[in-house]
Amino acid sequence: MSTVTEQTNTIDAPTPASSNNQPDDTSTNKADNQIIYSIEDIQKLLPHRYPFALVDRIIEYVPGKRAVGIKNVTINEPHFQGHFPGRPIMPGVLIVEAMAQVGGIVLTQLPELEGGLFVFAGIDKTRFRRQVVPGDQLVMTVELLWVKQRRFGKMQARAEVDGQLATEGELMFSLVS
Repeated sequence: MSTVTEQTNTIDAPTPASSNNQPDDTSTNKADNQIIYSIEDIQKLLPHRYPFALVDRIIEYVPGKRAVGIKNVTINEPHFQGHFPGRPIMPGVLIVEAMAQVGGIVLTQLPELEGGLFVFAGIDKTRFRRQVVPGDQLVMTVELLWVKQRRFGKMQARAEVDGQLATEGELMFSLVS
């Protein structure tokens, strides 16, 4: 089982890109909720490190609801040596893991889920629609659907390249102590 994320020490949240203090709702402009997390901020929230850190930046974050992250795919990544020689394609399981790491940004900051380690409990309805290759920028949107018993949850995830759907699916997680 691959880890999704772990709660670590608290992080000082980056300042919002907008000074608008409106409460979050579906009618609020997307930019009004934008908080950007750098790679340094992400490393304070997630335990993943090279070669398994698969999120370069968070470009949108709505606390307790969703996050949008970027993965810049480069030929220098170790999996491209064998997947596939002469025709590098990012493995689907790594795309799913990258989406889960974006989801981890939401999970690690839920006050009711402090501490512990998040791991995959299931992956459902996942489809791969487009190959992801070196030079692509993977834009991953992950939305929290529900949390039950402060221990289990489900997220809807999708990854796009140049506005085209590459992968989508439902990710389930479990909090382990």
